[in-house]
Amino acid sequence: MKRIPIVILLLITSFLFAQNTGSISGKLIDKEYNDEPLPFANILIKGTTTGTTSDIDGLYQFEALAPGAYTLIFSFVGYETQEITVNVESDKVTTLNVMMGASAASLDEIVITTTTRKESEAALLLDQKKAVEIKQSIGADELSRKGVSDAAGAVAKISGVSKQEGSSNVYVRGLGDRYLNTTMNGLSLPSNDVNKKNIDLNLFSSDIIENVSISKAYSSRFFGDFSAGNVDISSKDYKGNGFFDFNVGSSVNTNAADKTFFRSEGTSYFGYYNRYDNNPFAVVLSHGFDPQQAETPIDVSFGGAFGKSFDFENGSRISFYGTGSFENGFAYRRGSNVDYTNVEKKAFEDAEEFEYSTKTTAMASVNYKINSAHSIKFNSLFINNASDKVGYFGIDGSGRNRDAILNTDEGFYQMNVQFNQNLIFVNQFTGRHKFKDNLYELDWGIGYNVVNAHEPDRKRISVENYQFALDNDASTLPSFYSNVVFDNQRYFQNIYDDEFNGRLNLSYNPKENLKINVGFAGRTKERQFDNIRYGYDLIEANTPITNVNDLNSFFTLDNLNIGNSGNGAYEIKVINNFPGLSNTNRPGLSENTYNGNIDIYAGYSNAELNVGDTWLFVPGVRIENINQEIAYDVINLGAAGNSSISSNETIFLPSLSIKYGIKEDQNLRFSASQSISLPEFKEVAPFVYESISQRIGGNPDLLGTTNDIAYTNVNDVSYSKILNLDLKYEWFISKTELFSVGAFYKQIKDPVNQVVAFDATGTQRFFRTGEQAEILGFEAEIRKNFLMYDDKEEAKLSAGLNFTYMHTKQDLYETIIGTYSVSFNKNKEELQGASPIILNADLNYSPQIGNYKPTANIICSYFSDRIDALGSGQLGNVIEKGIPTLDFVLKNQLNNKMELNLGIRNLLNPTIQYFREGTSVGDVLVTSPNGKDVTDYKRGLSIGLQLKYKF
Repeated sequence: MKRIPIVILLLITSFLFAQNTGSISGKLIDKEYNDEPLPFANILIKGTTTGTTSDIDGLYQFEALAPGAYTLIFSFVGYETQEITVNVESDKVTTLNVMMGASAASLDEIVITTTTRKESEAALLLDQKKAVEIKQSIGADELSRKGVSDAAGAVAKISGVSKQEGSSNVYVRGLGDRYLNTTMNGLSLPSNDVNKKNIDLNLFSSDIIENVSISKAYSSRFFGDFSAGNVDISSKDYKGNGFFDFNVGSSVNTNAADKTFFRSEGTSYFGYYNRYDNNPFAVVLSHGFDPQQAETPIDVSFGGAFGKSFDFENGSRISFYGTGSFENGFAYRRGSNVDYTNVEKKAFEDAEEFEYSTKTTAMASVNYKINSAHSIKFNSLFINNASDKVGYFGIDGSGRNRDAILNTDEGFYQMNVQFNQNLIFVNQFTGRHKFKDNLYELDWGIGYNVVNAHEPDRKRISVENYQFALDNDASTLPSFYSNVVFDNQRYFQNIYDDEFNGRLNLSYNPKENLKINVGFAGRTKERQFDNIRYGYDLIEANTPITNVNDLNSFFTLDNLNIGNSGNGAYEIKVINNFPGLSNTNRPGLSENTYNGNIDIYAGYSNAELNVGDTWLFVPGVRIENINQEIAYDVINLGAAGNSSISSNETIFLPSLSIKYGIKEDQNLRFSASQSISLPEFKEVAPFVYESISQRIGGNPDLLGTTNDIAYTNVNDVSYSKILNLDLKYEWFISKTELFSVGAFYKQIKDPVNQVVAFDATGTQRFFRTGEQAEILGFEAEIRKNFLMYDDKEEAKLSAGLNFTYMHTKQDLYETIIGTYSVSFNKNKEELQGASPIILNADLNYSPQIGNYKPTANIICSYFSDRIDALGSGQLGNVIEKGIPTLDFVLKNQLNNKMELNLGIRNLLNPTIQYFREGTSVGDVLVTSPNGKDVTDYKRGLSIGLQLKYKF
């Protein structure tokens, strides 16, 4: 009983004390990033140990403070530290909002802060939490830690994403190239490949990437051609007093290290071909067949970056950032090359391919911050990407060809020497402006892109009885195979893409809980394509070859049969001759051409409505006018090959996104939308590209037809309509930890698939194969810290795992009759490109030994078997075999200026395979237009060192 008065006294004292205290609260604002909230900043009461950090919304609070004056210290690495004194009154909340920015004194550290704001895992998780749509990002910090060198490797670490081995194809939720969009800073990017809709993400080195994000749910601000997702690359920026860094690295591939390498004659070490200005016929006459021996197969990379900011007295700032890099690579593949459709046409069970690749990247940006409300930026990017391949097929003398003249069962051999160069120019001008105390915000961008993609002077030679070249018997010689003129050929191809694009978004914030966006977007793109072949017509049947490794001694001007003299060994033929000129030993006109145009103009509106503190509703609508046209002149359609087709559509695309904040650190999201999928130029143009054993071409019927009488199951449809549904739960455990699970559903009307024809050619084309396809999937992701440092919020041991399971199905027409025809012997199939299982995982260990802090990473990924192309008639599908990959990356920060890194990639070294299902002899290994020219090969391990130094 004596304790009761004491308890009552304590309660009364606490009550009286509480009545005589006050509090301080406020918000930190980052003026370096357009007045966005500044999270994770430190706030300390001077002279005490009492402190806190700002939360993800930049908010902070001190409670139960005795009345009086307090000095608060606000700090954030690289920003100016501020000390502000405030008075606390009893029973009152003192509000103190602070604008944080960089000062001249701290500019040297800005590179660590203002850039990492959008590069760090913590900042990107914050961005994901606050995003109005379902999106995921990976930033420069994580790319560096995992040793990821380009954007393709970056997106492949995001849940539901996989990369096709041997190509640049990226699959998101089982949907490939034709169902994706790629942008840079929110503006459209061009394709660098005639066979692709999207630009090769391998081209974007980590030096120019601030972060890469994938928006998997459609929003009205995206172009309607949105199915699996939109990949956006945010280019690096810089704000600071000045820096310069340089890096150099080298690596070797275990497959290539001991090989004598070959590459095209006439190409440079840096991936340039300097004969573009010459007529192809002049090149044929002047330069021979034989490849040349290459340098020692050691990969080399080097690059550098610089930045500088200038501050002015009126508060404005102009910042410069530039980066440039070069890297090359030697790859050796040994496997098989088989052309098998309904029967075996060609089979090289032993084939090898040497590939020398280069990538040169340069980017410059100028960012002018007029004041805290207005900023503009210019960004220019140049990429030169080249691939130089030399392939030998049938090197053991056992190659088979059912169309061979001398021996169908043995001795068929082909050599293919091929150089591809892609020159890409991207120029962007963007701006952001705020008016009337942030009541209005204007965000705009203009872009101009150019792509020059060349395949100059591809050389292909065909040989019979090649086994005689291996027997060391001078009396037996191989001979040229010449069933048609172009069995021995020189091939030239040019692609020129030209694109203007722009966006404009006006935001209106009438209330704290309401934001209205109204915008316009447009793009106009044109492609010009042409190719020409020159074939060698051998005068004498079965012309012998003295030395298969010295073809230059045969294809000389002295051996050219001029004027039907009969004294030469060969003549040069072309398909389309100049008027008045012969098609023999004379230059010619292009063999195939097409010009494609697409114009898209769209208006949209959406609203971001916050209801209470928990609900966010984002209804939106987009109206798009799409005009597509392609005019072609191709030889494979005969008299019908000179024609054109066009379509014009106006579409209405609604969308709805709902976010429910279960708790401060947990979200539940739902999204529903209507989007479309447009055919690409290469899918529509009926030009056929021929590799060693594959043929792939387009189909103009994808833009629709009204020819109901002659055609069957070819509708007047120029796009696929897609219903998208997403449901996702997110738990942001800490600023670097995440757990999420989600489900998604897609329904595709009039889907397009890549199909292998059931005929002797086995040409692959694109068809609208049925009325509907469906995808039902599940995603899960976790990022977890296991060991933390005691004195800092930093993980010593952490791991990440994401997993996706998908079930897909589509119906198939029994017969399709149109410009091209195809049939199917079943009415259901899985969706092309969809792996039922996708998995990515990584383990990170960062111990600290004195001042030495290495970072070790083990990164793995896996995708299960998927359909590469649908079989038709009695043909089975072409399957891409699923593979696991495992990489080890060790980063060593030796001091604050020097870094030495080790990477060992492809530790498991799996076998890369494509095979055709269910032939009369079982599953048969084949090659794919989506892969390399050999199958059943190993990539080898890549072991490399990199040194970075910062001045």
